[in-house]
Amino acid sequence: MPITVAVPKEQTPEERRVALVPEIAERLTKLGVTVVIEKGMGKFAYLMDTAYPSVQIIDNVDNLYQQADVILKVQPPTESEIDQMKEGTVVIGFMSPHSYPERVAKLRDKKITSLAMELVPRISRAQSMDALSSQAAIAGYKSVIMAADLASIFFPMLTTAAGTIRPAKVLVIGAGVAGLQAIATARRLGAMVEGYDVRAATKEQVESLGAKFVDMEIKAEGQGGYARELTEEEKQQQQAILAKHIAAANIVITTAAIPGRPSPKIITKQMVEGMAPGSVIVDLASEGGGNCELTQAGKTIEYQGVIIHGPLNVPRQMPIHASQMYSKNLFNLLSLMIKDSELQIDWEDDVIAGCTLTHRGEIKHAPTRELVEGVK
Repeated sequence: MPITVAVPKEQTPEERRVALVPEIAERLTKLGVTVVIEKGMGKFAYLMDTAYPSVQIIDNVDNLYQQADVILKVQPPTESEIDQMKEGTVVIGFMSPHSYPERVAKLRDKKITSLAMELVPRISRAQSMDALSSQAAIAGYKSVIMAADLASIFFPMLTTAAGTIRPAKVLVIGAGVAGLQAIATARRLGAMVEGYDVRAATKEQVESLGAKFVDMEIKAEGQGGYARELTEEEKQQQQAILAKHIAAANIVITTAAIPGRPSPKIITKQMVEGMAPGSVIVDLASEGGGNCELTQAGKTIEYQGVIIHGPLNVPRQMPIHASQMYSKNLFNLLSLMIKDSELQIDWEDDVIAGCTLTHRGEIKHAPTRELVEGVK
C-alpha cells in the first residue's frame, strides 16, 4: 500500500520556510507516494495551495496526522504535534535535541521514529541531503547583506567627483559553508576580504575566492568537518593575532558554530573596544551564545560605537530559496527509504543510521541519550 507523506504548517513563530515545495511534491507523487498538506502550509514562503495540484489539501490537522506515515518538518515538532502522531510514524526535520530534550523523550515514549537533519553525516555520499550546509549557504550570503545595511560606509571602491572612496575591509571568521559564502558575497560587493579558520585546510578555499587567509599556523582539524577545541595556549595565540585584524576591519562576520554545543568565544570585549566607531559585527553564531562576548541573541546593540548584530534563524529571511534547498535535502534522504511506493528503511545504511534520533522506543543518538537518560 502506498505510504502517505504529510506536511503540516510550521508551529514555530516567525518560521517562514516550508518542508515541501511544489517541485518536490510532484517528484514524490511520481514515486507512487500519497502527499497530504495542511491548508495554507506554504503561504509564508509565497506558495499558495493552488501551486500543489497533485496533493491532497486537508483543513483538519488531526486527520492529517492520523493519515501520515511520514511527516516532513522544518522546525522540531512541538509536544502537541507529537501527541497527534500515531505510533510508528516517521518524522523528518531539524530536531534540536539539545534544546528540546523533553520532546525527544516524548518521541521515544510514543515510539515515533525521528530523523534529525542536523545529524546527517557529513560525508560525500550525503552531500545532497546536508541541510546544515544548504541553510548555512543562505545565512552566509545574507550576513553580508545585513552587514552592508548596518554599515556606515560603501563596500566597493568608488571614484567620484568628490574623491575616491576606499573599499571596506571585511574579516570573515570561520571558513565553513557559511563563511565561504560570506567571503564570496563580500568580494562580489567589492570589499577587501580576509578569511580565518583554525582548520588550515581551508586556506586554499579562502584564497580561491579572492580573499587573503589569516594564517596562524594552528592546525585544529576535528571530526565531521568541524574544528576541534583549541588548547588554552592556542586560544591566546589566536586572540593575539586576530585582535590586530579585527581592529583593522570595518566589518567582521563570525560563523563559528557547532550544532548542540555553545559557540566558541572568539571576539573579546577588549577586541571590540579596539575597533573603530562605526564598525559592524554580524554574529551568525548568536543562537549558540555568539562568537563575540557582547553579542545578544536576536538583538542589535551598539557598544562604544561598534554595532553588534546577533540574528536568529537567518535562512527564514529568504524563505523561497531556503525552502527549495531544504525540500530537496529532505527528498534526497526520503528517497533512500522508498521502494515500490512503500516505506522500506535500511537501518544498515550509514546515512539513515547516522541521522536517526529515536526509533522503536529508544534514543539512538548517543549524546542525546546521555543528555535525556543519563546513560551512554
